[in-house]
Formats: sequence, structure tokens, C-alpha cells
Amino acid sequence: MRATSPVIVGRDEEIGLLSSALDAVQRRSGRALFLLGEAGIGKSRLVGECAYRAYGLGMPVLRGRATSTGLVVPFRPLAEALASRFRAAGTPTDPELAPYHPALARLVPEWRRAGSPGYPETVVELAEALLRLLSVLGREAGCTILLEDLHDCDTETVAVVEYVIDNLADLPILFLGTLRPEPGAALDLVRSAERRHTATVRELGPLHDDQVRALTAACLEAGPQEVPEAVHQRLAGRAAGNPYLLEVLLADLLDTGRLRRTDGAWEAVEQPGGSIPSDIVRSWARRLERLDEPVRDLLLASATLGSQFSVTVLQTVTGFEDRALFTHLRSAVEAGVIAPDGAAPDRYTFRHSLTAEALISSLVPAERASLARRAAAAIEHSGEPLDEDGRQLVASLRLAAGDRAGAARQFAEAGRRMLASGAHGSAVVLLERAHPLAAEADRAAVAESLAVARAEGGDLDGALALADALPPVPARSEAAARRGQFHIDLAWAAVMAERTADAALQVEAARVLLGPAPPPGRRAALVVVDGYLALLPGLPGTGRPPRDPVETEQAVQKAAETAEAEGLPVVACQAWQLLALLRREEGFDAADAALERMLSISTEHALPVWRVEALVRLGANAFMRTGDASRLLSARAAATDLGALLLTRTVDGLLAMNAVLCARWEEAQEIIDRSAEASARVGDLSAHRYLLLAGATMAAHRGRRRDMDRALAAFRRAGGEQSLLVPLRSGLCRAFGALLEEDPERAAAGLDEALAWELDHPSYYYLSGRYGLRPLLRVLAGQADRTELEEARAAPGGCLAWNRQFLDLADAVLLGRKGDPAGAARLMASFTQRSAPFPVARHLGLRLVADAARADGWGEPVAWLRTAEEFFYGAGVQPVSAACRAALRQAGASVGQHRGGWDRIPSPLRTSGVTPREYEVFVLLPERPGNQQIARRLSISPRTVEKHMASLLNKTGRADRAALCEFAAECAAEPA
Repeated sequence: MRATSPVIVGRDEEIGLLSSALDAVQRRSGRALFLLGEAGIGKSRLVGECAYRAYGLGMPVLRGRATSTGLVVPFRPLAEALASRFRAAGTPTDPELAPYHPALARLVPEWRRAGSPGYPETVVELAEALLRLLSVLGREAGCTILLEDLHDCDTETVAVVEYVIDNLADLPILFLGTLRPEPGAALDLVRSAERRHTATVRELGPLHDDQVRALTAACLEAGPQEVPEAVHQRLAGRAAGNPYLLEVLLADLLDTGRLRRTDGAWEAVEQPGGSIPSDIVRSWARRLERLDEPVRDLLLASATLGSQFSVTVLQTVTGFEDRALFTHLRSAVEAGVIAPDGAAPDRYTFRHSLTAEALISSLVPAERASLARRAAAAIEHSGEPLDEDGRQLVASLRLAAGDRAGAARQFAEAGRRMLASGAHGSAVVLLERAHPLAAEADRAAVAESLAVARAEGGDLDGALALADALPPVPARSEAAARRGQFHIDLAWAAVMAERTADAALQVEAARVLLGPAPPPGRRAALVVVDGYLALLPGLPGTGRPPRDPVETEQAVQKAAETAEAEGLPVVACQAWQLLALLRREEGFDAADAALERMLSISTEHALPVWRVEALVRLGANAFMRTGDASRLLSARAAATDLGALLLTRTVDGLLAMNAVLCARWEEAQEIIDRSAEASARVGDLSAHRYLLLAGATMAAHRGRRRDMDRALAAFRRAGGEQSLLVPLRSGLCRAFGALLEEDPERAAAGLDEALAWELDHPSYYYLSGRYGLRPLLRVLAGQADRTELEEARAAPGGCLAWNRQFLDLADAVLLGRKGDPAGAARLMASFTQRSAPFPVARHLGLRLVADAARADGWGEPVAWLRTAEEFFYGAGVQPVSAACRAALRQAGASVGQHRGGWDRIPSPLRTSGVTPREYEVFVLLPERPGNQQIARRLSISPRTVEKHMASLLNKTGRADRAALCEFAAECAAEPA
């Protein structure tokens, strides 16, 4: 007889907490809750209650559970949770989720595309994609995701959970997780989340005495006063307040007839005393004895496989035919021991994980080992290939049978397969299990695989510590060759982490092991890693001489050819990517040729990540050379199609900067809004900084100093001042912005600052002004001659479209100064064509060279000034517009007044009678400039500034200049 309570007893406070969280989610205020407690304490009942209430509110509910079989299955609870929803409701078809389908394909089989090579998405990418999916599901009524038994889940799932709970505060998502208080990654996460106030943690304690009585009464469908006192005392003492144990012990009393209903009342037939077993294992042993023998054998075999088991595997182990198998499974279900697993049609689960443990514990050790041995042999000899789950199951069975070495081999092979698939955390767990179990002859190979898994998972220090502890291997042996490749792998991980000294030590260790004549393939891999090492900062104290760039390039070229010949496409792609960097100094044609070869190899060998890397780099080069972003857009589409979210963010940064240079402000802002926060959330600092800098550059190119300063402050907080973007910040952003404020001295200082940084640091960013804007300003100031100009033209950066427009202007000024107006006109025609994609730069260039053209008698300076004045007036860049008007007056040209401009004045100021000319002064006041500064920036007299200031004080009713500046700052802070 089953004894299960139809109601939850003693958890009113927790139910109130769940109800409050559901209410908050409906208001788009995300919540994360964790229920912590021992097995059987009632966590799953509360999860069920939460699901019931969420369903009642119309919320989508996703429910998954970690496997308690000991198998390491990356993302198992998440995949099960999504399946629980989509099996009934179908997969969502919202277009905004399309970019995330590839990243989520690991969790959603319907989004896997046949014939398309999978992208090994990072945990962060998958977590961000899951967060977007949950947000879409919860758009109307909120969404609830329930994950149980997190203490048994894989490290990848823990990482995803951490990301989700850290980022759901403003999203309509309730996350509820359960776990036992067992040491591990899940418990560490919960404690950390509690300290950071990103989650609420509720620890479930045992039921009190009156709650035990109430639960017993609910199971018996009676009143609390109807429970026999002797029965209550036994259950209270033996179950220790654990609801599950109480129900099992109560079921045992009912099954044995020692508690029965007589004449409408419950009575204990005999006093439960010391003769009654107190151990739950003995209780289950008695229940097993009352079942038919085939059912009993089936349950013992099932328990050997774990608390959840596959029908297919169970049939392999027991040998039952289909009809008999399902008959016995039905009997076990009716007995209340197991139940179908709602998340997987081929699986069953024990009603509680304690049940499987109790059944196995009812066997003597020799019988347990024999049963495990037979099960392992049946699975291994079934004729079906073993996947990672199968290998882990066999390993667990071998371990239970006492075969440590056999278990180690299976754990190690499963771990290596996990490593190959990119599941580094799970690979580490499995290889750590294998390492102490492995036979002496196998242990070093397992340690090597474990070290690589740790390195690729980000624990380079742990990997290096393992490497240092490895026993030596005989020279020129197979073990030495394997160990040499191991050190190359560690060196590559160290290079990617920019750990120069560690990378150099690993390269040297590989050289020693591989000897003077390693096999061609390994020699190529070693050369490529060593070549990347040459790009990193120097190695003080190592005694290694500086590398000759020409020799490095020649060696890498040979390595690329060798890798192709030896059938090593990944090494070949690494080599060609490195060659593209090295050859930039020769020109972008040479760099692009290397990238095209990388693209060809990655396409031919179905290496999707390397293919997209090549497309992104080719697109970036094309954008810089021509200003055309079409190839970059194609690269983004390829990255999105692959699900490479981190690469997509990188491309978004480049597209945002392209839109800024081309003055497509709305497009740039849309990209920045879409990707800046997301890149920060996933920890992609490189893309995040570039997007922040694009935002600051946009403000600078629109003449919005305060917005630029705010954006640069965010850039600085994100570590931008320690990045390779410093010269772009100084030149492309600040210096260009200074020119729009008519402050050429500050612009020159910014460009000099960018140049000084680049001379001290290797840089592949060619838009800082070194090869374009700086030579132009120096030519205009009479500080540079044709020699300096030709040096800039000859550099790789001199061929880029953005830079060439400024170099054409500088050349035109020099020719005009020499008395060659026809030559200058040809250069201005070239400038007109080159600057077409860059309207702000184009009109600023016209303003900059007009004075020189007028002084030297060439070109059409008046027409240029009129064109620039009209553009900058319309763009609201008043300093340049005013400077153009002043220059026109000096040239003796008529200057028409703009009768418009009223629409740019905020309504309160317009109502007060503030004129467009006065408003030009007003918008400069938040920076608290003096009258002389305002006069210079607006190209008017200080006396005129004084008149405008007096009028503004009178019209706004401010007492003094300080109050007027404060008022101007308040107006500037308000949205337009």
C-alpha cells in the first residue's frame, strides 16, 4: 500500500516565498531561489507546487533534473527542461531567436541542422542564448525554469546557472533550483549567489513533532488525533522529521499489517518497538521480498544502473523480451517503486534516489559486485558502440565490481571525447575520476589529457602543475613524441592567455623531447606556436634574443605548407592567420592573400570556427581599405548562422565603428545598444571596449563633448586604458572631436599622444591618425614636408580609405603652396571621390584646407566654406559652422543668416525668448568656459559673447553666471 500525503505539510513560509516570487516575475522583476536540504526533505514537492501555481498563472514552465547516476552529461538538466516545454508546446518560432538557434542546438534537437558542422559554443554563449530564449518565453506572463538535484549536475550547467541568475533581475524569469548541502560546484555557487544577493536561499529543515503528526494524518486521510500515539512516536523517532522516510516507514507498517484500519479507526496491531527495523534499507529489503522474483531481479538490476535508467540498457543487462520487460516494469510502477521519466520516453526513474541506494544496500557486497560485473559485461558486449554516457555507466559498474583499472580506461576515454567536443569542465571531472584509478602504465597519459583539459578550460596554473609532476619519459620513444605534443598543446593555451614566459617554457620542453629532427607535422605545430609567441611582449631574463620578423615569417610560411602536406588543417589555419598578421606590414594585399588561403582550407576541411575567423578578418580589412562594410556584414551573417556569438559581437563592434565614420548615427546607436551590454554580460571585454569606444567616437564626431566624456569614462572603467585601443581613443575620438570644437592645439596633442603610444607598443589599429589626420595638420601648420607625407603614404595604414582622404588633402596643400593649382585641383577631385562615404570627415577637411587654399590662391575656398558651413549648421556643430562664417567674412564673401534653428531650442527657453544665436552660447555653458573661449569656438567677438550672456541671464531669470551654467548643465542632461 502506498502512503503519500496529498498536501504539503510544514512548508507554509517557503510556499509564500514562491508565491511572492511568481508575483514579482509577472511584473518583469526576475527572481532566483534555491531550496537546500537533505534527500527526502521535501524539495521536489515544493518544486511541484511552484510548477502548479505557475501553470495557473499562464506561465511557461520548464522543468529538468540532474542525473543521480554519476554520469557526467553536459547540460543534461537544461536540455531536459527545454524538452519538457517544447515536447508539448512546440519550439518557439520568434524571429529574434533565430541568431541563437545554433548556440542552443545542443539543448534543442529541433534546431540542429543536418550536414552543418557544429560550432563548439562557449558556456557563456550558450548561457546568453538561453537567457534570450527564456526572456522570449516569458514575454507575456513570465517564465519559470525549475532545475532539481543540482548537486549531481555537471560543471557546465553550474556555469550556465550562475550566468542566468546573475542577469535576470530585469527579466520576466523565475529560476528555482534544488540541491543537497553536499560540497561541490553547485553548493559553492549557491553560497556565492547568497553573498552577492543575486539569489534567495532557503534551507529546509526537518519537520517538527506536530508537523510529523499532521503529515502522518494526511497520508492516512485522517485527523491528527486519529494517529495512534505509538505509531507517531516510532515515525517521529525513526524518520527524524524527513517526509520521505516517514512515508516509506509508514508504508512498511501498512504493508505488514502492523497498522490497519478497524471499525473506522486506525490502530497499531502490535507495539512498534526494538524488534521493528529502524533502518530504511531493511524496510526496502522486506518490500522486495513481497514482490515476484522477476520483478525483484529487474529492480535490483535497475538500481545497479542508478536512480534513473534507460529501458534499452536495462533490457541489455536483464535479457528480458519486450513483453516480459514491460510487464515487470508495470508491476514495479504499481508497487510505487519506480515511475516513467516524463522528460525522456525511454527512461524510468526511482521514486526517490534513496530508493535505489536502499535496494542496492540490501545486497551483500559480493552479490553487489557480481551484479555490477555482469551488467558491465552485458553492455560492453552488446554490439552497440559506446557513447560518452555508455562509457561512464560501464566505468561506474566496473568500479562497483572492483575493477579500478577498467573503470579508469572508460572514464578516461569518455573524458577525452568530452574534451574533443569542447566540454572542458566535464572532461576535467571525468579525467580526475580516472587519474587515481588508472594502472601505473596508463596514469601519465591520463594526467596529460587532464592537464590539457584544465588548460583549455582556463585553469592554466593547474595544468602546468600537473605537467611539472609528470614522470620523465625515455628519449626518442613513442611516449616522448606524445609528451612533446602535450607540451605544444600547453604552449598554445599559454599563448592564447598571453602568458609569455609559460609559453616559452612549454615550447622549450617540447623541443627537448622531440629532438633536433621531430616529425614534420609536430615541427610545423611547434613553429606556429613559437611564431605567435614572437608577437607577445618580450621575455626579460630568459636570454632569448629578439626574433627577426623576416625569419619568423619564412619559418611560419614553411610550417603552413608542411601542415597542409601532412593533413593538419587546424595547424595550417593557425599558420595562415599568423602570416596575415605578420604580412600587414607588407600591405593589406599580402595579408588578405594569407586569409584567403585560411578561408579555403577551413572550408575544404569543414572547420566552421576557423572559416568564420577568416571571413571576419577579411571583412575587417575590406572595411578599413574601402570604407565598405558589405564583406563585414557577410562575415557577421556567417558567424550568426554558426551560432558564434562572441565572434558576432566582435563584428558588431567593427560595424558600429564603420557606421560612425560614415555618419550613420542611428545604425551605430542600434548596434551599440544591441551588443554593448550583451558583450559585457558574457565577459567579452575586447568587444565590449570596442563598442564603448565606438559610442565615444560617435559623440566626438557629432561634436558632443559631454557625451564623449561620459562614454570614455565607461571605456576607462572597462579597462580601456590598458588595452590596445588607446591610440584610437586619443586620435580617432578625442583629436577629431577637438577639431569639431575648433581647437587644433588640443587635436594635435591628442594625435601626438597616439603616436607616442604606438611607438612603444605594437599596434594593428591604423585609424588613430598617424597615417592621415596627423600628417594633414602638420602640413597645414608648416611642420611637415613632402618626405613625411610620402612616408605616411607608403605605410600599410596609408592605403586605408579613411586615411587616404586626409593624405590627399595634405598633398593638395603642398602642391598649392608650391604654385601648382592644377595638381592641387587633381588631388581635391581625388579627395572628393575618396571622402564620399565619410560626410563628417569630408566637410571637416574642406573647412581645414580652405584657409590654406585662400592664402595660396588655389581651389575654391569660398565654395568649400559655404558647403562646410551649411553641413555643420545642419548637424548642430556650432563651433565649426561659426568658424566657417567667420572665414567667409574674412574672405570678403557675403554671409547669409540662418533664419531657422528655432526647432533646436527647448520649448521652455524658446518661450522665454532665447534666440538661436543666444542658444549657441547656452549649449557651451555646461563646460563653464570663459568668454574668450566661447568667442574662439563660435568665431565671434568677446563683446558679442558678453551681450548674449547678459541677455540669457535676464531671459532665464538666473542670478549669476554660475547659476546659468548649472541650468545649462541640467538642460543638457535631460533627454531631447
